Amino acid sequence: MMTGAGLMVKLVMFTLLVFSVVSWAIIIIKQVIFKRASRSSEDFLELFWSSKNLNEAYDSAREYTLSPEAAVFVSGFNELKKISSARANQGGSETLEMQLATMENLKRAVRKAQLIESERFGRSLSFLATTGSTTPFIGLFGTVWGIMTSFQEIGIRGSASLAVVAPGISEALIATAAGLAVAIPAVIFYNFYSNKQDDVETEVENFTTDFLNLIERDILARR
Repeated sequence: MMTGAGLMVKLVMFTLLVFSVVSWAIIIIKQVIFKRASRSSEDFLELFWSSKNLNEAYDSAREYTLSPEAAVFVSGFNELKKISSARANQGGSETLEMQLATMENLKRAVRKAQLIESERFGRSLSFLATTGSTTPFIGLFGTVWGIMTSFQEIGIRGSASLAVVAPGISEALIATAAGLAVAIPAVIFYNFYSNKQDDVETEVENFTTDFLNLIERDILARR
């Protein structure tokens, strides 16, 4: 049916094929990314909470490049080193208020790292959303074109027999089915990975809160 279809229907089917191939590539890649990130995060968190100090955790955290929690921690610890270096250059003692004020710099650093990690996990998901919303209409366009072809054949041959209208109708049905076949998986996996992204962001937010609380307690304990 496809080899005998008109040029426009073939173009529609090729467009749907491109959307389908790219969508499935994104689906597979996202599955690998989320799975590896989950394993890396589990290993990092176990190491982090078993470390004797932050320096020890930092030395190992750089190995867990796929873990969003590790990325947030490395970013925060780097900011802590900058703050400590600035304090050493200034010399003298600092008040508690001055020490707590430095926490704002740390919070901004880890929030930025959170946003970067969120963007990394959400990358390309918009294509799945676009595929799910547009490919049914692309298929519908092929359907309309196939029906138009059928009416043209009726007008040219002067007959409305099944043999005349069947090829155009079959083209229309193929385009409709193809559009839905591309859109349905894209919508399903877009929702699936969006939920997984939300779960990752929640876990990172929990870790960030614990990390900041740990630093604040350390500052207070030194007073």
